[in-house]
Amino acid sequence: MSVIVKEPALTEAEMVTQAERALEDIARVRAGVGRVIFGQQSVVERTLVAIMAGGHALLVGVPGLAKTKLVETLGVVLGLDASRIQFTPDLMPSDILGSEVMEQDETGRRSFRFLPGPIFAQLLMADEINRASPRTQSALLQSMQEYHVTVAGHRHDLPKPFHVLATQNPLEQEGTYPLPEAQLDRFLMQVDILYPDIEAERRILIETTGTSDAAAENVMSPDRLLEIQQLIRRMPVPESVVEAILRLVRSARPGQGNEEVDRLVAWGPGPRASQALTLCARARALYDGRLAPSIDDVHALAEPVLQHRMALSFAARAEGTTVRDVIAQLVKSEG
Repeated sequence: MSVIVKEPALTEAEMVTQAERALEDIARVRAGVGRVIFGQQSVVERTLVAIMAGGHALLVGVPGLAKTKLVETLGVVLGLDASRIQFTPDLMPSDILGSEVMEQDETGRRSFRFLPGPIFAQLLMADEINRASPRTQSALLQSMQEYHVTVAGHRHDLPKPFHVLATQNPLEQEGTYPLPEAQLDRFLMQVDILYPDIEAERRILIETTGTSDAAAENVMSPDRLLEIQQLIRRMPVPESVVEAILRLVRSARPGQGNEEVDRLVAWGPGPRASQALTLCARARALYDGRLAPSIDDVHALAEPVLQHRMALSFAARAEGTTVRDVIAQLVKSEG
C-alpha cells in the first residue's frame, strides 16, 4: 500500500519570500534570453511559462523565425542538458530512444548493454516533428506523458526536468504526418511564432550580420528550475479563476447548449486543457511578479492552450473560420 505524503502548506510570508527569490531568477532568465532573441516577447513569455509549468510546447512558425535559436538559448540560460533531433520520414524509434547492444568481456561472457538515445536530455528539441512517421511519434508520446521509455521490456527513466520543445512548419505539408490528437494533447501549449515587428527586425539586421553574435550565458541550474516548478504548483488559485477555467474549457465543447459551438466545433478540449490552463495561469502570474493568477491570465492563455486541442467542423472550414476565431469569441463572451 502506497502512502501519499502531502507537502505542508506554505505560510503567506514563506510564499512571498520564495516568490521574491524566484522573481529575481526569472528576471535574469528573461534578460539572458533577451540578449540573443530580439523582439518576440510573447513567444519568449509563453515558452518560458510552459517550461516553468513543467510541460512541453509546440512551436509553430515559418522557417527563419529563430525557433531553433530560441530552444538553444533556453538550454544554455537555464543550464539544461540539451539535445536536438532532426525528424525525418525514415527516423526509427530506436534512433531517438536508444537500443541494446551485445558486448563480450575478456572472459568471453556476453551481455546486453543499453545505449541511450538523444531523448535522454533535459531539454529535447524535436525539430520538424511532423516529418516523422506515426511509429516514431508514438515512441516520443510515451516519454512526454510518462517521463520514461521502455526498450526491450526494460524501463529507463528520463532525467529531471524533462521538456520537449517541438517545432513545426505550418506551410510545407508534403512528406509530413499530422500529429495525432493524443500527442497534441500532451503539449501544454502551442506557441505560434509570427514575423517580428520592424524595430525587432532592424535590430536583428544590425546585430547578427557583423563579425560576432551575442552569446547566451547560463544564469540558472536545473535544480533551481525544479524548485520554481514546485513553487508554482503550490501557488493558491482563487475560486473565481477556477470557475473561469471551467466555464471557458467546457464552453469550447460541442453539446453544452451553445448552438454556435455545436455548428463550428467537431470536438473540443478535454480535462487536460483545464489542468494546463491552471498550471500556466500560475506560471504566468509568477512570471509577471504576482503571487496568484487572475482571470486575465486565463484569457491571455486561452489561445495557446486550447487551439491544438480543438477541431473545427466542415461547416466552419467552409466558411473560413479558424480555431483562433472560435476561441476569441468564447473569451469575449466570458469577459
